[in-house]
Amino acid sequence: MEHKAPLVEFLGLTFNLSDMLMITITCLIVFIIAVAATRSLQLRPTGMQNFMEWVFDFVRGIINSTMDWQTGGRFLTLGVTLIMYVFVANMLGLPFSVHVNGELWWKSPTADATVTLTLAVMVVALTHYYGVKMKGASDYLRDYTRPVAWLFPLKIIEEFANTLTLGLRLFGNIYAGEILLGLLASLGTHYGVLGAVGEHSMMVWQAFSIFVGTIQAFIFTMLTMVYMAHKVSHDH
Repeated sequence: MEHKAPLVEFLGLTFNLSDMLMITITCLIVFIIAVAATRSLQLRPTGMQNFMEWVFDFVRGIINSTMDWQTGGRFLTLGVTLIMYVFVANMLGLPFSVHVNGELWWKSPTADATVTLTLAVMVVALTHYYGVKMKGASDYLRDYTRPVAWLFPLKIIEEFANTLTLGLRLFGNIYAGEILLGLLASLGTHYGVLGAVGEHSMMVWQAFSIFVGTIQAFIFTMLTMVYMAHKVSHDH
């Protein structure tokens, strides 16, 4: 069940070609969905436009639950992009996987900790950027010593913990799901009772994995807005 990743080195850096391929495909799918949903806007939405408006309303609800709209409205596009990107990325490895010469090429990009942790670092960095931009550097830095100064080291630890848990939670759920799918698929290659059990179990687990992938996209977006609210809102 262990498969190598297609790695190349360039200028002393190691690149995972599978991750690069799947990230690109994920971006293309999200872009195509966005274009298809907005290319012919109508006052009475139907089809893809109706779906996209539902996504916007859903993310708007997430933002309103974490901060006031006057503050959080500017993050609507960020939230929609995140939830669509993470959802599509979570789904890509469910139908099948592609192995070439013992190397795994087609999988969910979020089944790689490097991808999810990078995404988490980018999100947390954005929260710091907007915190400084909207509060000012001095007021933002004072938040680390409120309500008492001795909380400063704990808040620094919290920043690292938030980044790690945001990335590793997503990775762990998607990676574990794909590993189990692979085990069930190998069981399905047997004849008789074992094969039947493997095939039926795989279909059930794929359905459950769709649910898990959807929930993880929601959780990632929700936590992003929670972290953002803590940085930009004056009442946090």
